[in-house]
Amino acid sequence: QVQLVESGGGVVPPGGSLRLSCAASGSIDFYVMAWYRQAPGKQHELVASITTISTTYYADSVKGRFSINRENAKNRVYLQMNSLKPEDTAVYYCVVVGHNYWGHGTQVTVSS
Repeated sequence: QVQLVESGGGVVPPGGSLRLSCAASGSIDFYVMAWYRQAPGKQHELVASITTISTTYYADSVKGRFSINRENAKNRVYLQMNSLKPEDTAVYYCVVVGHNYWGHGTQVTVSS
């Protein structure tokens, strides 16, 4: 089982940027990786995913603002978030797709 630890969350004003990082305890070479988020009172939402050959998917709500990438040599996945909006406020989770491995999450708050 792979352990996942997210970092990089925080409080930013609307229009700001954050870069989330996900550190895995082992190799992620053969895994599809994803970022999910959960806002207060809402269900988990898929934000972005990246395959083993770096094909990416983005939710319509973040397309053009967020970017996911992976660095297999460091067992890391990143989520660059630009032009943040208050509705992006949520706990963000790193996930190994298909294996139900989740990190504990990192809080992102977009507020002036």
